[in-house]
Amino acid sequence: MCPMATVKKSIKKHKPRIAIVAASFNKFITKGLLNACLLELRRQGLGDDQITAVWVPGSFEVPLTALKLAERKDIDAVICLGAVIRGETYHFEVVSNECARGIMQAALITGKPVIMGVLTTDTVKQAQARSNGKSSNNKGRDSARVALEMIALLNKI
Repeated sequence: MCPMATVKKSIKKHKPRIAIVAASFNKFITKGLLNACLLELRRQGLGDDQITAVWVPGSFEVPLTALKLAERKDIDAVICLGAVIRGETYHFEVVSNECARGIMQAALITGKPVIMGVLTTDTVKQAQARSNGKSSNNKGRDSARVALEMIALLNKI
């Protein structure tokens, strides 16, 4: 059975609740990620009552918020969305690495899927290509699918 067929059965049976944490910094990118993520969750059968979305200042603040949401009993998975675009300083590496580390720690601490949908790109053009609503390469949409697949998988094992 294909993963998305399993996901659809799991959605009907378990009525999962998803939290989304989106970074406001580079909002011209993260809005596209969030819109595609919400669209995909709804396309897969989730209602608005199953989705909670919050904004944080930047990608560095995503992991703490993701952890707090994942610790809630009424949340089954957290999707983290942001955009860290390389600049002229070491700041890019610090934010990218610590954001990724924090997201992984939130998943391991809570035992729930905490999905890394934070873009780390060299250019604005690369970020736009991964957040464009018309693109099949939108990482917000992909993150929604990963969250639902992980919920279904963890419900089976």
